[in-house]
Amino acid sequence: MPGWFHAGDSFIARLVLQRGLGVAYFIAFAVALEQFVPLLGERGLLPVPRFLERVPFWRSPSLFHFGYSDRLLKLVAAAGMALSLAIVLGLPDRWPALLNLALWLVVWALYLSIVNVGQTFYGFGWESLLLEAGFLAAFLGPAWTAVPAPIIWLFRWLLFRLEFGAGLIKMRGDRCWRDLTCLYYHHETQPMPNPLSWYFHHLPKPLHRIEVLGSHFAQLVAPILLFLPQPVATVAGLVMAVTQSWLVLSGNFAWLNLTTIVLAASALGGARFSHPGGAIVGWHDALVLAVTALVVALSWRPARNLFSRNQMMNASFDPLRLVNTYGAFGSIGRERAEVVVEGTSDELITQDTIWREYEFRGKPTDPLRRPPQWAPYHLRLDWLMWFAAISPSYAYPWFVPLLRKLLRNDRAILRLLRRNPFPDEPPRAVRATLYRYRFTTWRERRETGAFWARTRLGEYMEPLITPRREPAMA
Repeated sequence: MPGWFHAGDSFIARLVLQRGLGVAYFIAFAVALEQFVPLLGERGLLPVPRFLERVPFWRSPSLFHFGYSDRLLKLVAAAGMALSLAIVLGLPDRWPALLNLALWLVVWALYLSIVNVGQTFYGFGWESLLLEAGFLAAFLGPAWTAVPAPIIWLFRWLLFRLEFGAGLIKMRGDRCWRDLTCLYYHHETQPMPNPLSWYFHHLPKPLHRIEVLGSHFAQLVAPILLFLPQPVATVAGLVMAVTQSWLVLSGNFAWLNLTTIVLAASALGGARFSHPGGAIVGWHDALVLAVTALVVALSWRPARNLFSRNQMMNASFDPLRLVNTYGAFGSIGRERAEVVVEGTSDELITQDTIWREYEFRGKPTDPLRRPPQWAPYHLRLDWLMWFAAISPSYAYPWFVPLLRKLLRNDRAILRLLRRNPFPDEPPRAVRATLYRYRFTTWRERRETGAFWARTRLGEYMEPLITPRREPAMA
């Protein structure tokens, strides 16, 4: 192969990409191990067996088409965690190139099998992002081989689509992105605020406008610079990493920011990063060429989507999720609605009924509770509760089953919550109430200690009542 085919200055980039993606995969499999069965298992809110009955393999490839069980799911998740940990520890760097490739493809295939049956609970852009990045990482080769430059460029192409797509979605979407006012609201109305979000929300408005300008530069200018000579590309990658770190400080976005920071390492290069060339493996180079040709061919629709007036975000154009389109927060809510789930032990539901609130791990419920830090871990149920407040019809298929399980004190579901107000016996009835939440002011915080102030908007879902048991006949 010609000299340009191997990137001697990308040794550090490969190291960061592989180890960083290993961390992200480890977290993703850990989330599946804890949360998949209660949400999607045989007795979950959206059971996978029902999904498999109506969706053919070719539309959603997954090993679970050959048979699903909760035990198998846990085995897949545990295996994924073990293999991901091996990557993080650098064990495959000592292996033959073929075995290294096989390991990465197994990790990718296991997670693809989970995502492709995950339905609404796996409908987040960072699922496809992790799969696309993991597929590319499979062809980087172990540490003792030369770094294939085409794969590094494909990583930059992925980073470009991720950031540039997000920037275009914003400019085509809400006017507040163009007049620089979106962050007057976003820190308060984002899906899951973190411990610092209250403070970010109360920054002076001129700083919020600077935040938006910084976002526009990182998403609309820096991505173009990725394809310029060094050190310009390195600087562009660092700009993106810094802006993503700012998002880490201000919100909970699962492993999206972590993965983006890792992808930014693909921009590192130049004399300072040069490293003696590794061994050249002929068959591996040939495979890299084939994979590069495949990704280029599959990139046509995502590239066309970037410049479409009807730009889609977080969409996959092939069932293997090899090349995808990304974007987020094209519109920003000005007010925050929250669904609060409540239960009662009262036999008769009246205006005087005492309702007790269920508390979720991450989403706001108790106004006195500081928003917690969970990212890069992902609370799937909490995130969907944010969407539920925006669109009841979107949430109905899984929200009603959730309430029914709470009526039975379902242990699996209750383990996904922070507090069950009925630890001894199930409630007699459960309901959902819609509130408007806002961050307290500095003065309110000093006087009450609360992070949130809330106002009841009305009933979200009428009470579901446990059927009475008739006494047994003598």
